[in-house]
This record gives sequence, structure tokens and C-alpha cells, in this order.
Amino acid sequence: MINVTLVGTGGMLPLPDRWLASMWLEYNGKACLIDCGEGTQIAINQHKLKLSHLDILLITHTHADHISGLPGLLLSLGNCGKTDTLKIYSHEGIKHIIRQLLCICPVLPFEIEIHELPLNEISHFMWNDIVIFSMPLDHSINCLGYSFVLNRKPIFAPEKAKSLGIDVKYWKQLHSGESVTIGNRTITSNMVTAESRPPIKVTYISDTRYFTDLADFAANSDLLVCEGMYGDDEYIEKMKEKGHMVFSQSAEIAKKSNSKDLWLTHYSPALTNPDDYAKNIRSIFKNTTISRDGESIILK
Repeated sequence: MINVTLVGTGGMLPLPDRWLASMWLEYNGKACLIDCGEGTQIAINQHKLKLSHLDILLITHTHADHISGLPGLLLSLGNCGKTDTLKIYSHEGIKHIIRQLLCICPVLPFEIEIHELPLNEISHFMWNDIVIFSMPLDHSINCLGYSFVLNRKPIFAPEKAKSLGIDVKYWKQLHSGESVTIGNRTITSNMVTAESRPPIKVTYISDTRYFTDLADFAANSDLLVCEGMYGDDEYIEKMKEKGHMVFSQSAEIAKKSNSKDLWLTHYSPALTNPDDYAKNIRSIFKNTTISRDGESIILK
């Protein structure tokens, strides 16, 4: 099961009722956090997420509302007793900026490992049995979007295992995809599993102008989390100048990508009531959620 929680849904600056945009994704007891603006560790605690589970941090870009909370987050991790290495992933050129931020928390009880991802292509790496893809976005500075793909095991069929006379002690091994030898017989996993299952996919897109490749990157997402600074289309040109999108553009991406659900995030501080636009946006993409801080789902 993948647990996804929006730590915050705001852009530019934190508000009394809206923390800065950030997403928490947890699987098998390990968590990945995307972005850490000011106060992120406080919001994590408010949503009753366990900071001690944080294993990797992804940074979309280096605007303050996405990275200025890094020193505080790292100090909070140290206070939680973290001693194993924290891996940080972001775009090329990030190492220097992170090292500068670390000057105010130079002594930590854990190591930091920084990985730079390319800005000219889609790349990927493995984490916790999940493939994480990164894609360059079209913002005012270098910025990345992220997609998580968990390839699920086929459904185990106990009746098949029983019909073959396979002792229950081998079931876990077979379900994991391994083969077992019993006497002179070799039993493969496909002999005791039912149909395959589609992967679980979560895509996170924040701080970008609209462009057609976004739909391809988000293709067939179970959950698409996408920025929308404003709900009114009259802001499209203004947002294009600043490197952002409005709600309708996010909904178009969800529709064209064949995503199952869309969560909007990264609202402008001037947008005090995003729910006012719910009806119009759902006319474009029905399964749209006007997200709030703490929005959460378990994907199975």
C-alpha cells in the first residue's frame, strides 16, 4: 500500500491555514518527501506523519517556498534520532545551493548524500521497490516533476499451490517471484499466481507552464497532483509569464493523461477559496479534488 499525503498546498508563502506545497509518499515503512518550504516539519507533525520514517527528499527547484525549510527539517530529523543517510535528489547544480543552506546546521547525526538529475531528459532511479522518474519542467528556473511507479506482484492463488501439493512454507518465496525446488520438481511463481495487476502510479507536477509532454509524463496515473495557482482562466497569460498554470490547465493534463484522480495544489495566497471553482473544473475532469492540507489517500 502507498500512502500519499499533501503536507501543504500553498505557494509563495505559508498562511495560517495553508502550509507550503509539499507531498509525503510512504511505502513499506519508508517515506519520501517532495519539497520542504518554511515550516514543513511542523506540518508533517500536524498531519501525524512520522518524520522518523523519512528516507529520501526530492526537491523540485530552488525557489524559497520549496527549499527554505531544509535546515529546520534536517535539525528536526536529527532530533527524531535519525542516524542513517538521507538521500536528496534534485536537478543538476543543486549541490552548491544545498551546501550553502547546510552552513546553519553543520553538525548532524546522519550523513547527507546529494544526487543531481539531468535537465535535458527524463531519468529514473529505484527507491524502496518504486521506480521514480524525473522530468524537466518549464518554470522560470530549473525545475523537475516526479512520477512514482510501483510494479505490483501478481495475485497469489493459494488454491493453485494446494493443488500442486506445495507446503505453505514456500508460498512467500513463490509469491515474491522466486522458484522453489521440491524433490525433483521445480515450481515457478507463475504456476501459483493469478492474473497480473497494473502498476500503481503517482505523479507530482508543480511550478511549470503548460506544455503537451506533461500529459505523457503523467500517463495513466492513479493520482496526479498538479499545481494550479488560480481558478480563473483570465490569469492564464499572467501565469504563463511567471511559469505557472491555472486549474483548467491542470484538469486538461489529467484528462489527456488518462489519470484516475487529480488533486490540485500550490494555490496563490490571493486565492482564499479554491472551492469556488470546483464545478467548472470538474466539467473538464470529473475526478478533481480541490485539495486541502492533509489530503490523504491509500493506494492499493
